[in-house]
Amino acid sequence: MERFTISLSDSLAADFDRWLQSRGYTNRSEGVRDLLRKEIEFERISQNQAEHGIATLSYVYNHHERSLAERLTSLQHNAHDLVICSTHVHLDHDNCLESLFLRGATKTIQEFADTLAAEPGVRHSVINLIPVKLEEHGHHHHHDHHIHVQPLS
Repeated sequence: MERFTISLSDSLAADFDRWLQSRGYTNRSEGVRDLLRKEIEFERISQNQAEHGIATLSYVYNHHERSLAERLTSLQHNAHDLVICSTHVHLDHDNCLESLFLRGATKTIQEFADTLAAEPGVRHSVINLIPVKLEEHGHHHHHDHHIHVQPLS
């Protein structure tokens, strides 16, 4: 592990300490590491440097909207290679919240999320996309090969 020192103004240090406390951090190092990871991951995604990703895509929609539920289900079936699972929650008599767990090519995940969010009647769509590396893994005592998914940072 590499150590380095940073200098902050008193007011920035106080703001950072309040930010850490409000989020439950017990030390500054963990907070700095998380901020750095977030910025590095954002840069990788924005610069198309993350080939693979995992994501959650959450959205709210009115299930009474004409054929919307069927269109959303169809989109998910057409992306069966991306959609690991989905969770459906009834918010009230009209509105539903769905969260999808996705894994695959980062560009494909983003395109799928954009397509789903653009469906008429879908509101409040948000994606949390995390760059990862995929490693094929096999066990010597089994003929089982599977994929390990590891965050990049």
